[in-house]
Amino acid sequence: MANDDPSMTRNSGGAQALAARIVAGDRRALARAVTLVESTRPDHRSEAAALMEALRGADREALRIGLSGTPGVGKSSFIETFGLMLIGQGLRVAVLAVDPSSARSGGSILGDKTRMERLSRERNAFIRPSPSATHLGGVARRTREAVALCEAAGFDVVLIETVGVGQSETMVAQMCDLFVLLLAPAGGDELQGVKRGIMEMADLILVNKADGDLASAASRTVADYSGALRLLRKRPQDPEGFPKAMAVSALEEKGLDTAWNEMTALAGWRRDNGWWARTRAGQAAHWFGEAVREGLLARLRDPALADEMARLREAVAAGEISVEMAAEHVLKRLGV
Repeated sequence: MANDDPSMTRNSGGAQALAARIVAGDRRALARAVTLVESTRPDHRSEAAALMEALRGADREALRIGLSGTPGVGKSSFIETFGLMLIGQGLRVAVLAVDPSSARSGGSILGDKTRMERLSRERNAFIRPSPSATHLGGVARRTREAVALCEAAGFDVVLIETVGVGQSETMVAQMCDLFVLLLAPAGGDELQGVKRGIMEMADLILVNKADGDLASAASRTVADYSGALRLLRKRPQDPEGFPKAMAVSALEEKGLDTAWNEMTALAGWRRDNGWWARTRAGQAAHWFGEAVREGLLARLRDPALADEMARLREAVAAGEISVEMAAEHVLKRLGV
């Protein structure tokens, strides 16, 4: 069993050596690198930054697909069947499945390798469950870095499965090329429960479980969502006909090839019309800001500063100092 100790970057000669192993397709090195970027230890954060810089010149791109959906829609079943289909076409597929976190241990509680048993046995698949750790956005804090690691390792498609549907989950669109919303045959009632923000971000809505007795219901649901999509303002990054809704069945493996063709057609159009490069550049700028904010928040966890903040919080509550002056003291300590 592979040892995921992040200290391997030091033991193997640093970030450059680990980067070389990742680019060479070493799965153990990839797993350890993901563990490294997920670590919150300050020394590991420095090593992770050095690793990401070392991989910057790898110049490899995967199609990044974000997948979200309502509970019980069959996201894992869809991803497994979809992933197996892509592997059958000669593609390498990475799945970054963000699980809800255990309140006790902080670890993921669903176990996606257990839920995707067939896919996990494939040599050309890499599945990595990560705890969301209560992080807003339905994605783990370091999912974006994990995506970049999978790209550097030569995977052709990276599927990012998020926790569920919610307004905050639109964050996943900041790290994906395509955003797919997976829904069950339910019709108007579920349509009311899906946040408008998610609908506006979706490039493709797939109504899963379109089989057996649910086949006709799925057709009606597709019609409902197609109508709802027509009411939304057309986005400049979409060709004619997008975003669109369609029916699929992970159980019967129906519609998956058509859905893949639609995804690649949309991605190809965006490449040809300059939207791909523009979107990725914008995402990089967005995550630069997030990294700076994350670094500032990490400094707030310094024990000495935490003690001072606790003292100032009490002083503010007692009316001994204004909120603004207390905040100014903390910001000066941070050098801001």
